[in-house]
Amino acid sequence: MLRTLPATPSTLWNPSHSCSCLGPLRKKSFHFSVPGSSKSQFKQDHLYWSSTVRGTVICSLNKYEQYSSSTKKHMPQNVDLPPILPKKKKKPYPIPFKKIQQAARKDKKLAQMGIEKPLDPPKNGLIVPELVPVAHEVLYAWRVLIKGLAQLLHVIPVYGCSECSEVHVAETGHKIQGCLGRANARRRSLHSWIKGSINDVLIPIESYHMYDPFGRRIKHETRFDYDRIPAIMELCIQAGVDIPEYPARRRTNPIRMIGKKVIDRGGFVEEPRPWKSAHSTTLIDLDTYGASGHVAPPPSDIPRIAQETVYAYETVRSGVRRLMRKYTVKACGYCSEVHIGPWGHNAKLCGEFKHQWRDGKHGWQDATPDEVFPPNYVWHVRDPKGPPLKNALKRFYGKAPAVIEICMQAGAKIPDKYKPMMRLDIVVPEDEEERLVA
Repeated sequence: MLRTLPATPSTLWNPSHSCSCLGPLRKKSFHFSVPGSSKSQFKQDHLYWSSTVRGTVICSLNKYEQYSSSTKKHMPQNVDLPPILPKKKKKPYPIPFKKIQQAARKDKKLAQMGIEKPLDPPKNGLIVPELVPVAHEVLYAWRVLIKGLAQLLHVIPVYGCSECSEVHVAETGHKIQGCLGRANARRRSLHSWIKGSINDVLIPIESYHMYDPFGRRIKHETRFDYDRIPAIMELCIQAGVDIPEYPARRRTNPIRMIGKKVIDRGGFVEEPRPWKSAHSTTLIDLDTYGASGHVAPPPSDIPRIAQETVYAYETVRSGVRRLMRKYTVKACGYCSEVHIGPWGHNAKLCGEFKHQWRDGKHGWQDATPDEVFPPNYVWHVRDPKGPPLKNALKRFYGKAPAVIEICMQAGAKIPDKYKPMMRLDIVVPEDEEERLVA
């Protein structure tokens, strides 16, 4: 708002004006805002002042509230999910490729000079003592998560598409046309819904269990000599958790490397073959395939179980992220294969984009936490018993991890970080209003 000052600088402003001041014009340094400049500096003292230009003052009042210096950060109204990566292209590197090249050149230079590569735990084969409690906490939370989901699935209906990996949590399947499975053109990209299971909610990511991750690499001919267990379970075992059914080598002396060559690994140790029971309680509780034996909980315990499941889910996610900052986890850049250890295996099982050029070998690169523990986003349903979601209004719907959506419908309190992606503050229009919304 523009106001012309009188000749006398001490003259009071007329309080009847819409832009009023609280006192006389004081002599102070002003910050001039040049029209068209990229940065405008303002000072706040009940009103914002800028410099006088030809007897004109630009002032701006906040008529609603005065913000303090410690303004709280508000959560955004809605957040878009990470984009779906194309399958006919390799995944981007989590670490910039230039940094990978710089580290490789540094290791090569040290190797040419005959200098041993400096290694810190766990890169040298030793466990990190301060991460052992984290590994135990993650494994316990993983057990609680599987048990809680197995109980909630008796109460909360979950559907999975028989032709693709889509999952929906509601009384009926949605009608959003997004199926990319077989014969989707015949169904106009509509999903073919069937009853879902816990493996539809928690995507089973498995890896080979190795007694010594720094020992002999797994070859294609010897792949059946190693057990396949959940990747989270294998990560916790290598981080210090002892499970009798799956022993692990605990080194006391660090390994030594020059470049990429291991010069001292303490010799090769034959892996022990412990007796494994098919009815072991430990293995059943830690594997999603054995979770179907849990019975339905009483109605009064459903909200409590849902809240415990949310806490367990958040504990697993944060714990996996902390463990992966130290322990090396490899993932294929083309498929969903994951390997826990310093080097990937040599099993020729990759059948994704241009696998013929690689003879079926995986394109190993550093893994991300979402590849070890996928969030598996599903559409958020505000009324599970209401009409199904419609394709014409899909841009107004939000999404959430499948575990969070199930627990929310069971009565759990959702963490604030998931609310923006669920778009709870957006009003979904009616069918006849959809064409009028910009």
